[in-house]
Amino acid sequence: MSAQIGNGPAATHGGGGAQRRDAAQNRSALLRAAQATLADYPNASLDTVAQAAGLSRRALYGHFPDRDALLREVIAVGASQFSAISEATVDDDPRVSLAHLAARLWREATAVRASANIAADDAYQAETAQALEPLRRRLTELTQTGVGSGAFRADMTPELLAFLIEETARATLRERRVIGATTVATAVNVVLSIAGLSWREQEALLAAHPEIFDGE
Repeated sequence: MSAQIGNGPAATHGGGGAQRRDAAQNRSALLRAAQATLADYPNASLDTVAQAAGLSRRALYGHFPDRDALLREVIAVGASQFSAISEATVDDDPRVSLAHLAARLWREATAVRASANIAADDAYQAETAQALEPLRRRLTELTQTGVGSGAFRADMTPELLAFLIEETARATLRERRVIGATTVATAVNVVLSIAGLSWREQEALLAAHPEIFDGE
Protein backbone atom coordinates (compact mmCIF):
# COMPACT_ATOMS: atom_id res chain seq x y z
CA MET A 1 0.00 0.00 0.00
CA SER A 2 2.73 2.45 1.00
CA ALA A 3 4.72 1.67 -2.17
CA GLN A 4 1.70 2.51 -4.29
CA ILE A 5 1.20 5.80 -2.46
CA GLY A 6 4.84 6.73 -2.92
CA ASN A 7 4.92 5.93 -6.63
CA GLY A 8 1.51 7.39 -7.42
CA PRO A 9 2.19 11.08 -6.78
CA ALA A 10 5.63 10.86 -8.38
CA ALA A 11 4.17 9.37 -11.55
CA THR A 12 1.37 11.91 -11.57
CA HIS A 13 3.79 14.76 -11.05
CA GLY A 14 6.00 13.58 -13.89
CA GLY A 15 3.03 13.15 -16.19
CA GLY A 16 1.74 16.57 -15.23
CA GLY A 17 5.05 18.16 -16.14
CA ALA A 18 5.04 16.52 -19.55
CA GLN A 19 1.45 17.59 -20.10
CA ARG A 20 2.29 21.16 -19.20
CA ARG A 21 5.21 21.15 -21.64
CA ASP A 22 3.00 19.72 -24.37
CA ALA A 23 0.34 22.31 -23.62
CA ALA A 24 2.87 25.14 -23.78
CA GLN A 25 4.26 23.83 -27.07
CA ASN A 26 0.77 23.49 -28.52
CA ARG A 27 -0.10 27.03 -27.45
CA SER A 28 3.06 28.40 -29.08
CA ALA A 29 2.36 26.43 -32.25
CA LEU A 30 -1.18 27.78 -32.37
CA LEU A 31 -0.04 31.37 -31.94
CA ARG A 32 2.63 31.06 -34.62
CA ALA A 33 0.13 29.47 -36.97
CA ALA A 34 -2.49 32.10 -36.18
CA GLN A 35 -0.11 34.96 -36.83
CA ALA A 36 1.08 33.47 -40.12
CA THR A 37 -2.44 32.60 -41.27
CA LEU A 38 -3.96 35.96 -40.32
CA ALA A 39 -1.12 37.73 -42.11
CA ASP A 40 -2.49 36.39 -45.39
CA TYR A 41 -6.12 35.59 -44.58
CA PRO A 42 -7.71 38.15 -42.22
CA ASN A 43 -10.94 36.18 -41.95
CA ALA A 44 -9.31 32.81 -41.31
CA SER A 45 -11.43 30.50 -39.17
CA LEU A 46 -10.31 28.69 -36.05
CA ASP A 47 -10.40 25.45 -38.02
CA THR A 48 -7.95 26.90 -40.52
CA VAL A 49 -5.59 28.00 -37.75
CA ALA A 50 -5.78 24.60 -36.05
CA GLN A 51 -4.97 22.84 -39.32
CA ALA A 52 -2.04 25.19 -39.95
CA ALA A 53 -0.70 24.35 -36.49
CA GLY A 54 -1.13 20.62 -37.09
CA LEU A 55 -3.53 20.35 -34.16
CA SER A 56 -7.16 19.42 -33.71
CA ARG A 57 -9.96 21.89 -33.26
CA ARG A 58 -10.44 20.46 -29.78
CA ALA A 59 -6.81 21.24 -28.92
CA LEU A 60 -7.29 24.82 -30.07
CA TYR A 61 -10.40 25.30 -27.95
CA GLY A 62 -8.46 23.96 -25.00
CA HIS A 63 -6.32 27.11 -25.19
CA PHE A 64 -8.63 29.69 -26.74
CA PRO A 65 -12.39 29.53 -26.11
CA ASP A 66 -13.23 31.62 -29.17
CA ARG A 67 -11.74 33.59 -32.06
CA ASP A 68 -11.76 36.82 -30.08
CA ALA A 69 -9.50 35.33 -27.40
CA LEU A 70 -7.09 34.06 -30.05
CA LEU A 71 -6.93 37.39 -31.88
CA ARG A 72 -6.22 39.31 -28.70
CA GLU A 73 -3.40 36.93 -27.85
CA VAL A 74 -1.95 37.33 -31.36
CA ILE A 75 -2.02 41.10 -30.81
CA ALA A 76 -0.16 40.63 -27.52
CA VAL A 77 2.48 38.47 -29.21
CA GLY A 78 2.95 41.13 -31.87
CA ALA A 79 3.25 43.81 -29.20
CA SER A 80 6.10 41.89 -27.60
CA GLN A 81 7.86 41.55 -30.95
CA PHE A 82 7.45 45.24 -31.79
CA SER A 83 8.68 46.29 -28.37
CA ALA A 84 11.80 44.15 -28.79
CA ILE A 85 12.48 45.70 -32.20
CA SER A 86 12.13 49.24 -30.87
CA GLU A 87 14.50 48.54 -27.98
CA ALA A 88 17.12 46.94 -30.22
CA THR A 89 17.45 49.83 -32.66
CA VAL A 90 20.01 51.94 -30.83
CA ASP A 91 22.87 53.68 -32.62
CA ASP A 92 24.32 57.18 -32.38
CA ASP A 93 23.68 57.62 -36.10
CA PRO A 94 19.92 57.90 -36.75
CA ARG A 95 20.44 56.64 -40.30
CA VAL A 96 21.92 53.40 -39.00
CA SER A 97 19.20 53.01 -36.38
CA LEU A 98 16.51 53.55 -39.00
CA ALA A 99 18.13 50.96 -41.28
CA HIS A 100 18.25 48.47 -38.40
CA LEU A 101 14.60 49.18 -37.63
CA ALA A 102 13.58 48.56 -41.24
CA ALA A 103 15.60 45.34 -41.45
CA ARG A 104 14.14 43.95 -38.23
CA LEU A 105 10.62 44.84 -39.31
CA TRP A 106 11.23 43.03 -42.58
CA ARG A 107 12.17 39.90 -40.68
CA GLU A 108 8.98 40.25 -38.64
CA ALA A 109 6.81 41.02 -41.68
CA THR A 110 4.34 38.33 -40.68
CA ALA A 111 3.67 40.08 -37.37
CA VAL A 112 3.23 43.42 -39.13
CA ARG A 113 0.77 42.04 -41.67
CA ALA A 114 -1.18 40.09 -39.07
CA SER A 115 -1.54 43.15 -36.83
CA ALA A 116 -2.59 45.33 -39.76
CA ASN A 117 -5.21 42.81 -40.84
CA ILE A 118 -6.59 42.41 -37.34
CA ALA A 119 -6.75 46.21 -36.99
CA ALA A 120 -9.12 46.35 -39.96
CA ASP A 121 -11.78 45.22 -37.48
CA ASP A 122 -12.87 48.20 -35.38
CA ALA A 123 -13.08 45.99 -32.30
CA TYR A 124 -9.29 45.59 -32.26
CA GLN A 125 -8.03 48.97 -33.49
CA ALA A 126 -7.23 50.33 -30.04
CA GLU A 127 -5.27 47.25 -29.00
CA THR A 128 -3.27 47.04 -32.22
CA ALA A 129 -2.49 50.76 -32.03
CA GLN A 130 -1.21 50.26 -28.49
CA ALA A 131 0.90 47.31 -29.66
CA LEU A 132 2.57 49.51 -32.27
CA GLU A 133 3.14 52.44 -29.92
CA PRO A 134 6.75 51.54 -28.93
CA LEU A 135 7.72 51.40 -32.60
CA ARG A 136 5.98 54.67 -33.40
CA ARG A 137 7.60 56.38 -30.44
CA ARG A 138 11.05 55.11 -31.44
CA LEU A 139 10.52 56.13 -35.06
CA THR A 140 9.54 59.65 -34.02
CA GLU A 141 12.64 59.87 -31.83
CA LEU A 142 14.77 58.89 -34.81
CA THR A 143 13.19 61.41 -37.15
CA GLN A 144 13.52 64.17 -34.57
CA THR A 145 17.21 63.37 -34.18
CA GLY A 146 17.74 62.89 -37.90
CA VAL A 147 16.02 66.08 -38.97
CA GLY A 148 17.68 68.06 -36.20
CA SER A 149 21.17 66.83 -37.12
CA GLY A 150 20.69 67.19 -40.86
CA ALA A 151 20.93 63.44 -41.45
CA PHE A 152 17.32 63.29 -42.70
CA ARG A 153 15.37 65.56 -44.99
CA ALA A 154 14.29 68.82 -43.38
CA ASP A 155 11.48 69.89 -45.72
CA MET A 156 8.83 68.53 -43.35
CA THR A 157 8.32 68.07 -39.64
CA PRO A 158 9.81 65.04 -37.88
CA GLU A 159 6.29 63.89 -37.01
CA LEU A 160 5.13 63.95 -40.63
CA LEU A 161 8.31 62.23 -41.76
CA ALA A 162 7.79 59.49 -39.15
CA PHE A 163 4.22 59.02 -40.37
CA LEU A 164 5.32 58.74 -44.02
CA ILE A 165 8.06 56.26 -43.14
CA GLU A 166 5.60 54.14 -41.15
CA GLU A 167 3.00 54.12 -43.93
CA THR A 168 5.60 53.30 -46.58
CA ALA A 169 7.05 50.47 -44.51
CA ARG A 170 3.58 49.12 -43.77
CA ALA A 171 2.63 49.18 -47.46
CA THR A 172 5.88 47.48 -48.44
CA LEU A 173 5.46 44.72 -45.88
CA ARG A 174 1.81 44.11 -46.72
CA GLU A 175 2.08 43.92 -50.49
CA ARG A 176 2.48 40.29 -51.52
CA ARG A 177 4.06 41.17 -54.87
CA VAL A 178 6.74 43.14 -53.03
CA ILE A 179 7.23 40.50 -50.33
CA GLY A 180 7.76 37.80 -52.93
CA ALA A 181 10.26 39.71 -55.03
CA THR A 182 12.02 41.95 -52.53
CA THR A 183 14.98 41.40 -50.23
CA VAL A 184 15.59 42.99 -46.86
CA ALA A 185 18.10 45.32 -48.54
CA THR A 186 15.40 46.71 -50.81
CA ALA A 187 13.09 47.24 -47.84
CA VAL A 188 15.84 49.18 -46.05
CA ASN A 189 16.51 51.23 -49.19
CA VAL A 190 12.85 52.19 -49.47
CA VAL A 191 12.73 53.50 -45.90
CA LEU A 192 16.03 55.37 -46.20
CA SER A 193 14.80 56.96 -49.43
CA ILE A 194 11.74 58.36 -47.67
CA ALA A 195 14.06 59.72 -44.97
CA GLY A 196 15.88 61.68 -47.69
CA LEU A 197 19.03 59.67 -48.41
CA SER A 198 20.14 59.35 -52.03
CA TRP A 199 20.91 55.91 -53.40
CA ARG A 200 24.64 56.70 -53.28
CA GLU A 201 24.40 57.75 -49.63
CA GLN A 202 22.51 54.56 -48.87
CA GLU A 203 25.08 52.45 -50.67
CA ALA A 204 27.92 54.00 -48.66
CA LEU A 205 26.03 53.71 -45.36
CA LEU A 206 25.09 50.06 -45.82
CA ALA A 207 28.57 49.13 -47.02
CA ALA A 208 29.99 50.64 -43.82
CA HIS A 209 27.47 48.77 -41.66
CA PRO A 210 27.06 45.20 -42.98
CA GLU A 211 25.77 44.17 -39.54
CA ILE A 212 22.43 45.70 -40.51
CA PHE A 213 21.79 42.59 -42.57
CA ASP A 214 22.92 40.07 -39.95
CA GLY A 215 20.34 37.33 -39.71
CA GLU A 216 19.13 37.78 -43.26
